[in-house]
Amino acid sequence: MVQTIRLRIEKGFAAYGHFITRRAWIVLVVTLALVGGLGSNIPKIVMDTATDSFLHKTDPALLTYNAFRDQFGRDELVIVAIETDDVFTPVFMDKLKKLHTELKNNTPHLDDITSLVNARNTYGRGEDLIVEDLFEDWPQDQTAFEAKRQRAYSNPLFKNTLLSEDHHITSIIIRTDAYTSAGIKEDALGGFDDADAPTDTPKTKRAFLSDAENSELVLKVEQIAYSYDAPNFKVYVSGSPVVADALKKSMQTNMKRFTLMGLLIIAAVLLLMFRRVSGVVLPLIVVILSVIGTLGMLPLSGRAFTLPMQILPSFLLAVGVGASVHLLAIFFRHVQHGNAKHDSVVYALGHSGLPIVMTSLTTAAGLASFAGAEVAPIADLGVIASLGILLSLLLNLTLLPAALSLLPLKAKSSTRAHKRHDRMDALLRTIADFSTARAWPVIIVSGVLLLISIAGITQLHFSHQPFKWLPMSEPSRLALDLIDERLKGASSLEVIVDTKQVNGLYDPTIMAGLDKLSGVIEALKTDFISVGKTLSLADILKESNRALHANDEAFYSIPDDRDLIAQELFLFENSGSDDMEDFVDSQFQMARFTAKMPWADSVYLQDINDTVTAKFREVLGDDVDITVTGMNALLGRTMQATIYSMGQSYIIAGGVITLMMIAFLGSIRLGLVSMIPNLAPIVITLGIMGWVGVPLDLFTMLIGSIAIGLAVDDTIHFMHNYRRIHHDTGSVNTAVRETLLGAGRAMLVTSIVLSTGFFIYLLSTLQNLINFGWLTGTTIILALLADIFLAPALMKVLDKAHMIPDDKDF
Repeated sequence: MVQTIRLRIEKGFAAYGHFITRRAWIVLVVTLALVGGLGSNIPKIVMDTATDSFLHKTDPALLTYNAFRDQFGRDELVIVAIETDDVFTPVFMDKLKKLHTELKNNTPHLDDITSLVNARNTYGRGEDLIVEDLFEDWPQDQTAFEAKRQRAYSNPLFKNTLLSEDHHITSIIIRTDAYTSAGIKEDALGGFDDADAPTDTPKTKRAFLSDAENSELVLKVEQIAYSYDAPNFKVYVSGSPVVADALKKSMQTNMKRFTLMGLLIIAAVLLLMFRRVSGVVLPLIVVILSVIGTLGMLPLSGRAFTLPMQILPSFLLAVGVGASVHLLAIFFRHVQHGNAKHDSVVYALGHSGLPIVMTSLTTAAGLASFAGAEVAPIADLGVIASLGILLSLLLNLTLLPAALSLLPLKAKSSTRAHKRHDRMDALLRTIADFSTARAWPVIIVSGVLLLISIAGITQLHFSHQPFKWLPMSEPSRLALDLIDERLKGASSLEVIVDTKQVNGLYDPTIMAGLDKLSGVIEALKTDFISVGKTLSLADILKESNRALHANDEAFYSIPDDRDLIAQELFLFENSGSDDMEDFVDSQFQMARFTAKMPWADSVYLQDINDTVTAKFREVLGDDVDITVTGMNALLGRTMQATIYSMGQSYIIAGGVITLMMIAFLGSIRLGLVSMIPNLAPIVITLGIMGWVGVPLDLFTMLIGSIAIGLAVDDTIHFMHNYRRIHHDTGSVNTAVRETLLGAGRAMLVTSIVLSTGFFIYLLSTLQNLINFGWLTGTTIILALLADIFLAPALMKVLDKAHMIPDDKDF
């Protein structure tokens, strides 16, 4: 039965070969038109490296965050930190004012800018509440500057926001527009909504600030800020928008570099293997067109080019050439024996068509296992990369054979080539004889390695710190480290308190609770996370209360009278300052509470989110709704999604590929056995990660599902040829030897190309790509070793024990 099906499929591929060779020009025109149509969409590609792009648009955490941005604006800040010996000197402050003004006037997509120049200074004058800039009146002498210094030092809200604790660093905080500049413009009045409008009034949906606009803003800020850099005016620029832009720039640089390097490596390997121009040019055309067509699918499918996508071009180059190598190896060998081109194309497709299709399908299945991932960029990569593999398969089965049938080719005679092949054959013959003659030692050594690796797997840990992907020398990372250390944080956790009633925030109990929570949350500290500063409506209320009581520090507190709270907040609202709209909605129903903290590993953020929620619930009770959001909440959710998606994708990839192997080999037992050489390399690689301390992150989690899809390729070619030869000879030793002599060279070449295609990531500027590259490359090498040592050993032992079916029906 299996033999009948196999023969029918092979005859079908042979018939298909006749069809292709007879209509070669039509095939070329149609395939080139298809790729051209797809490639025409490449200029429409949109890049997106923002933190919120890690989650699907329907993810509850992202929906909550979007609602937060709709109400309170974007929480991601660009921070310009300036280090000096003394902030409050005429020379320094004059330069700071110039920098502040230039940034304010020339930065695109800017919503607000705050520094000591315009920092809020609230005080009372008689019965009036005065809210003005700290430097409303510019000091004319050092004595006046000293007065400003004391005013700033005594303001608790400036500490760790605008001034470091040692007073040697000050900052300019830039808040960007929440929305893209394209489309509907904001209401010119801005600020608060109509006081009579309900809080749930539907808003016109607008797109948030785009990745391109974020880059435009960051570029301008960096250009302006760094132009002021001087020995006693040391400038640092960072914040999540800056880190996202740095990652995007690195992604663009790496992608161009590795695509070019991948092409050069593939060309060199193909030249060494085939010693023909056609053997180099044709596979390169196929893989280049595959990349072009695949990239064109991105805008067609409505997907953006995200961080994980940067591996796509070089990955498709390395994977796509594998099918070409197997087809060309058989084609050129047949031509070398004096057969006509057309007959050689037919023979190559009939002989290798089925395993080529199977290897492409298993690779695509490994990638498609990510399609359901909760991490949006990983899901997008799974869909697009698997489609790219299928497009590469299509071109290998259409464009390549059509081109071969049209090109003028003839047999080559090369004594040097024969000698080179003899040396390779001798090596493969030695490996075949060793693996079958010492089958048990090979299996035992493999088992020991697996046990050691399993012990290493227990040491694995998850991590997600995008800014640490950047090199230590990257200015934005250096700046972020300084801001985190000296200003106690460049990221934030946002808490929304919804009283569920209009003017609910006039309640003294609620406001006192928010004030108490400032101390409670600032006291939170673990080995990995600490809170550097909290800000809320309570701070504004306390400032106003003190000012309206003759600036008496004893009244820097929350009033216990509802009407007094309402009156003081009303006075502040009408003072000319728009600061209140950052912390409360127009109905005084919802309040925003910001906890500023250093960037931390996302694996710990969910715990702090849960702790903060519990603290708020403990202080404010059950009558209010508590929602934790902001960038840190999104990163915490991303880590959760990463862990879940990894487990899900590994199970799906392993299960689907196992079923495909069972179907391909026509035996449940043999299909399961064939997975041992495929899974063993992944287990060993995970063990290596555990022993050397490489974490599982957004990129290293890809290794398992990608590697199993690639590792199974060589297994398919080995098992396909092994069973065919074993059917004819009945000898395991002969079948293994002839299989390696036949398919072994192509297996070796494709593994070299694949592994090198990943090893080139060692030259990346991003640590996550470095780890992904060397680990995936190592896995592919291990998979090759498993296929030429472990797989033959297993066949030998199981054949002796009569535990696998014979091949009489294969």
